[in-house]
Amino acid sequence: TETDRERDRLDSFPSGDEDNTFTGNVNNEINGKWILAPTGSIHEARLKAKVKRRLRKNSSRDSGRGDSLSDNGDVVHSVVPPTSPKGKLLNRRSRMGKGRGLPKKGGAGGKGVWGSPGEVYDEDEVDVKDPNYDAEQENCVYETVVLPLDGETFEKTVTPIVQEYFEHGDANEVAELLAELNLGSMRGDVPMLAVSLALEAKASHRELTSRLLSELCGRVLTAADVEASFHKLLKELPDLVLDTPGAPQMLGQFIARAVADNILPKSFIDGYKGRVDSEYARAALDRVAVLLRMSRWTGLRFDSLWGSGGGQRPVNQLIKEVNLLLKEFLLSGDTVEAERCLRELEVPHFHHEFVYEAVIMVLESKGDRTLQMILQLLKSLCASTVITVDQLRRGFERVYLDMADLSIDVPCAYSLLEQFVEQSFNAGVIDKKLRDLCPCRGRKRFISEGDGGRLKLSSY
Repeated sequence: TETDRERDRLDSFPSGDEDNTFTGNVNNEINGKWILAPTGSIHEARLKAKVKRRLRKNSSRDSGRGDSLSDNGDVVHSVVPPTSPKGKLLNRRSRMGKGRGLPKKGGAGGKGVWGSPGEVYDEDEVDVKDPNYDAEQENCVYETVVLPLDGETFEKTVTPIVQEYFEHGDANEVAELLAELNLGSMRGDVPMLAVSLALEAKASHRELTSRLLSELCGRVLTAADVEASFHKLLKELPDLVLDTPGAPQMLGQFIARAVADNILPKSFIDGYKGRVDSEYARAALDRVAVLLRMSRWTGLRFDSLWGSGGGQRPVNQLIKEVNLLLKEFLLSGDTVEAERCLRELEVPHFHHEFVYEAVIMVLESKGDRTLQMILQLLKSLCASTVITVDQLRRGFERVYLDMADLSIDVPCAYSLLEQFVEQSFNAGVIDKKLRDLCPCRGRKRFISEGDGGRLKLSSY
């Protein structure tokens, strides 16, 4: 290599040290004047310096080889110890000789770090000499201020809360949500808004509204707020009747229920005697008077005034109402009325019981008239999507599972079921898969194939 050639050339030079050469050059200065030295010695010094520069450059590239030039020009090979400065510069490992690669200072140092996790800083003492120091702010208490709701914001905020309550029925959640709002002067409009929404809803929602008013009174509302709301509702009855024709009777039931729940005083209607000009308000107050009189004389219970909601009724009660609905349909034959009554039950998750009871009624009647009427009813309800495909399938599957017990009371149940299922498939009520699941009793053989065609005994 080039380095080796330079070393060989250096070895061919005569021995002598560089310092002596330059000393000789210095000695050639006499009286401040330089005397020219021989040309050969200067040329040799330049060559030695050039070789040294090359050796230094090569040794910096290879730190493991500590090549150097001795005083007499010989190249000396040495190994750089690990603790030398060159080794430290090229070694990326920790110089402390310990650690597991964790962040320095336990994660408490570095850019954007305010200290180690869990470290608690003491409060800074206020410097009185600070130019920004304000003595009035030293004892200030900062709190979150919620602005009171105005009319438009109140309706947009409270209406979704009441509508969601109609779905989940949790009055405690409504009370917590209203407590977080700054209702201010609009507090008395909460019962008015809830009753207005309930007038356009179902009977079960009106029952939930009555329970909500009873729950909110004392926690969020006062008795004066409830009384003021019903006064406003009586005044706005002419406008409410435009959307809900039965609003006067319903409002009368709300007032009677509030009196029974002790959130309205019994003397509420006494202040209106002889001072009512609106016929709608008079009808509502007459309804209240009649209900209170019935409660006093006949023991009418106001807790069932609206009826219980679909999902809140006992299962036995729902089964009785379904059977009553089917019997009324067989007497009247009014499909529209039967559909309306089924919707009013508000139990779409329980429609499989309606299908089950209808098929059982077909098997027990043993008549073609009942079969055709029930088939017509199921076809109408499926076409209007009152009964879903899933509920219809569950109802038929329940009948299939109970056929072993039903055949004890109705011996010909299997043949009647096969006939009804086949006609239902032809009418498009059920699909082929549900039809194929229909169970059938095995055929009873009166002639045995293995005994020569001899007839079986009648007792077989």
